Amino acid sequence: MKFKYRAENSPIGWLYLLPALFFIGIFNVTPLVKTFIIAFQKGTLNNPEFNGIKNFQIVLKDPKFHKSLSNTALYAFIVVPLGIIISLYIAISIYEKIKFKKAFESIFFLPYLTSMIAIGVVFRYLFNQNYGLINYFLGLIGFGPVNWLDNPQTSMTTVIIFGIWMGLAFNIIILLTGIRNIDESYYKVADMFGASKFEQFRRITLPQLIPTITFLMLMNFINAFKVYGQVYAIFNGKPGIAESASTGVFYIFTKFYTENRYGQGMAAAVILFLFILIFTFIQNRIMKKVSE
Repeated sequence: MKFKYRAENSPIGWLYLLPALFFIGIFNVTPLVKTFIIAFQKGTLNNPEFNGIKNFQIVLKDPKFHKSLSNTALYAFIVVPLGIIISLYIAISIYEKIKFKKAFESIFFLPYLTSMIAIGVVFRYLFNQNYGLINYFLGLIGFGPVNWLDNPQTSMTTVIIFGIWMGLAFNIIILLTGIRNIDESYYKVADMFGASKFEQFRRITLPQLIPTITFLMLMNFINAFKVYGQVYAIFNGKPGIAESASTGVFYIFTKFYTENRYGQGMAAAVILFLFILIFTFIQNRIMKKVSE
């Protein structure tokens, strides 16, 4: 009788995993469970009282929460696809057209290693209405100046531009890795039959990159729905003028740490968690259909 090896049935394997599982349990699972518990409570953290679903009712009726969710969805559905498209164009350009590829990869990867707060300070100067470089270049072509930072109408545009920039580094490196793993013999055969560069991209590069793009979309959408640091960095710790750039996580932060409404903050966190979970499941099913 033959026995198949299964990693999950190996006692030694679980022994090696114990340290990682211990820290995951403390820093990931425990806060998640605590979040669900506090969401059904009122009062202080030291003297909580059961509050049923009232926290959820209050949050779901709050116009600020609706605004925060709509801003989060707007950010996610613009930044993620646009960021991947731009990253794909840059990755292909680096791979096919640019010399000293390693140097350019390092340059594009620098934003991923740099503090978001530090980049936010730089972007605040770039977006400044009076002396920012962006308005200077817009003025050269007859536009502007645009009040990027102190106008509720442009707050989300500013955050979206900043978010696209911040996501490029990681996307480019992952896409370059995917492009390098494509067998070059496909392109040689395509050249023999006279296929254009666009046809090669459409019939070879893009289909081969579907698993990589699926991974990036999954990770980027999850991170986009949890956007907080970008808003904090670009608006110096505030959610824009008149909270015009407030997001789901910023709403949770405000409720929990500023207003001390712990139950409502955690109720909002649970709603956002469920929203991300459902969206991730749907997206995963769609991408599987596309890849098939």
